[in-house]
Amino acid sequence: MFFSLAINPVAFSIGSLPVHWYGLILGLGTLAGLLLCIREGRRYGISQEFFMDMLLLGLPSAIIGARIYYVAFKWEDYKDNLWDVFKIWNGGIAIYGALIGAIICGIIYFRYKGYSFWRVVDICAPGLLAGQMIGRWGNFVNQEAYGGVVEESFLRDKLHLPDFIVNQMYIQDAFHHPTFLYESLWSLLGIALLMVLRRQKFVRAGEIFLSYLIWYSIGRFFIEALRTDSLAFNGSSGLVSFINGLWSPMTWFGFEQGYLDPDYGDIRISQLLSLLLIVAAIALIIIRRVTGQPKAHYSDPIVSTKAAAADTVVPESAANTPQHKPHSKGAEPNQPVGEEKKEQ
Repeated sequence: MFFSLAINPVAFSIGSLPVHWYGLILGLGTLAGLLLCIREGRRYGISQEFFMDMLLLGLPSAIIGARIYYVAFKWEDYKDNLWDVFKIWNGGIAIYGALIGAIICGIIYFRYKGYSFWRVVDICAPGLLAGQMIGRWGNFVNQEAYGGVVEESFLRDKLHLPDFIVNQMYIQDAFHHPTFLYESLWSLLGIALLMVLRRQKFVRAGEIFLSYLIWYSIGRFFIEALRTDSLAFNGSSGLVSFINGLWSPMTWFGFEQGYLDPDYGDIRISQLLSLLLIVAAIALIIIRRVTGQPKAHYSDPIVSTKAAAADTVVPESAANTPQHKPHSKGAEPNQPVGEEKKEQ
């Protein structure tokens, strides 16, 4: 049975300029992440303009970082076609690269605004997952970042996927794992987890963001091995065996690793980086706790050392607190300032 491309990657055209679904979906994911940041930031008296400016600076930084990361490991495919480096609407951006670019931008921007890096990235963590969750559907439309070959019955009968997903996963005369969907659902669960976790009183500054890194990296480690387009390099046989051993529980559920060209590499970069991030994030939480470095809790007020009226609003927690006007010494609380209480 042959399925044509179920979804046209071009949503519409403005004159001769095609507008791709990929870009629209990434834009929708970005907007969703921004709204989550603004909503949570309002609780701490941080204005929406702060987050909008953060997005205006962070989005280009993330895209540049994502593209540089991808192209660097796929240089053989681009060195003779340099113009293709800029065609991001065709796909080919790496989330870890985007994260690196966004973090570098955030460090600079937050410092400029006088905010603690850890406090703001804690607020942004669920928004990052929301952007990733929605953005993966851009891969779905482009029929990229898919997994290894599977039977149609696996998609329909075991996963109970709707026709539009099953049909779109028919690529190069075979059905494939919808790894975009696996990662999107994993991110959705992560958003719920972080939203519950950040309301717990024991959580310290920075631990929501570090929890985001741990959660996303765990999912990415297992999902990445299903893919057939992983960035890879040749490593030691011991490291290959170690990574494959950690991944082996997936076989209990009927999953098999996607094909990886041995001439290209035998260690998937995203898997190795995921393991490193998990270990680093857990170690950082422990070290910071032991040394007492994160004195602030997530629920503590956030104050800028360079607070400006444009970046500060009344926190929701203080909005309902009765406000009293100052009065001069000797005046009654409800008496206009300047009118002294007469001697009795």
